Amino acid sequence: MCSILAAFDRRPGADLLPLRPLALSLSARQRHRGPDWSGVHASRRALLVHERLAIVDPAGGAQPIRSADGTLVLAVNGEIYNHRELEQALPGDYVFQSGSDCEVINTLYAQGADPGAWLDRLNGIFAFALWDEARGRAVIARDPIGVCPLYWGHDGDGRLWVASEMKALVRVCDDVEQFPPGHWYDSETGQLHRYYCRSWREYDATLGIGVSPRELREAFERAVHRQLMSDVPYGVLLSGGLDSSLVAACAARFARKRIEDDDGSEAWWPRLHSFAIGLAGSPDLAAAQVAADALGTVHHGFTYTIEEGIDALPDVIRHVESFDVTTVRASTPMFLLARRIKAMGVKMVLSGEGSDEIFGGYLYFHKAPDARAFHEETVRKLDALHQYDCLRANKSMMAWGVEARVPFLDVEFLDVAMRMDARHKMVATRADGTLRIEKAVLREAFAGELPDEILWRQKEQFSDGVGYGWIDGLRAHAEAQVGDAELAAAAERFPIHPPRTKEAYWYRSVFEDAFPGDACARTVPGGKSIACSSPAAIAWDAAFANAADPSGRAVAGVHHAALQAGACDEDACGAQPRPTASG
Repeated sequence: MCSILAAFDRRPGADLLPLRPLALSLSARQRHRGPDWSGVHASRRALLVHERLAIVDPAGGAQPIRSADGTLVLAVNGEIYNHRELEQALPGDYVFQSGSDCEVINTLYAQGADPGAWLDRLNGIFAFALWDEARGRAVIARDPIGVCPLYWGHDGDGRLWVASEMKALVRVCDDVEQFPPGHWYDSETGQLHRYYCRSWREYDATLGIGVSPRELREAFERAVHRQLMSDVPYGVLLSGGLDSSLVAACAARFARKRIEDDDGSEAWWPRLHSFAIGLAGSPDLAAAQVAADALGTVHHGFTYTIEEGIDALPDVIRHVESFDVTTVRASTPMFLLARRIKAMGVKMVLSGEGSDEIFGGYLYFHKAPDARAFHEETVRKLDALHQYDCLRANKSMMAWGVEARVPFLDVEFLDVAMRMDARHKMVATRADGTLRIEKAVLREAFAGELPDEILWRQKEQFSDGVGYGWIDGLRAHAEAQVGDAELAAAAERFPIHPPRTKEAYWYRSVFEDAFPGDACARTVPGGKSIACSSPAAIAWDAAFANAADPSGRAVAGVHHAALQAGACDEDACGAQPRPTASG
């Protein structure tokens, strides 16, 4: 994982060489993503700057990567997990210039095929800019889900700029926006193309399809195995929830062998380290220790205070480039955790992001009216991940030069898990009145792999699991920071996605200081949410509209830990039958 910044100008008489100092200064604003080395390509029609975080081939692999004849120049932020398989299938006429997993992009482009065809063969997380000097052509692309961030826009002279983070473009491009995931852009035609298309996006294509527990488990194990590709120390994020614990369990099984040597040699760093954070006494810290003890990881549980989180919050918003309430709430402890991880010499971690979107793990999915609505919401959630959890996981970690990988969003695993009829994923009421717990199909696939208290632990959103006092502390601080009159006039100051609460107003004010202008505000999604739902799912329950809040505790009668902690009176909230720890 790294950062890229590029500028292109295909007009006759273009000369970008005088802009090299500007490009370097803009790229420096995102150097936290790539503190290990910087590389530059400068020509009259193209500028590419790369800030490197060396994970694979740290001794070589510097970017931009040039072809042997110098005509292709590539800057990539990301990892290509299946690069060896792709390389072995190619003709032998391309001379590799590095050991980088990303150089396969140059080789595929050099074969002359339509980029949309070979982009869909990449299994990885990536955002890249490729310059073909001979044709005067730029190709820009982003991974299918948008795990790697990418922004683009135009300066006052019409030049095209792209960058890994918005902060590098905000003072140059008035029209800055997110580059859409699963797409590629061709400067020759000026057209944006979608390359990532799947039949499972439509519910009718999944009707009646089941996936066996064994197939689901083995597909996920392969995803984790692929993503352990690394030449530097790595670890796992372990909150003690189901998703991170499954990632850790699979990683622990493979960690003693070196993936890049086909498991034929001992790993360079064979002890797997796991990391968690929370307020003192938080649910996640306790559960993470249980999971770590069972898996045998070298575990590090860190605590932070509400005051430390509030102190860090302006930096968090500047790094994650969002004022979305749930994103800021969850990004802050992750930002603090990343700093601790980096201090221990770890440069890459595996994370459990994506599972709740695939399997309907958020507690509001209990209210889904039918399988079609359930499935359509999972697709909406996957489509929006680049604006929420992927953005948080990537930028909070990369603020300190730590790369987060997400096996649940592996494209091969997605094809297995998303082709399943949503009826198999739903929370259903049994004849005895009990509920089948959320993500039961995933839990059943890994029966026996984790302690039951972890395998059947109910969903805790990260901002809740770090300690219920965290959200309450943020609300209390916002109450003291924002006056009633300010909130009443919020729509006048912030006409785009005006904040509805004092907490949201506080975050928006901090964001505006760092990222002024309407274009920046539009890069952040708006609309009501209940426990991280899309705005469309608000219609599932009449109570949702009036209780909208991104915390999982907002789903009345479903979040049991919050009920036990007194966060909601069960009778007043409208109690539901409780999910049970069995399929």
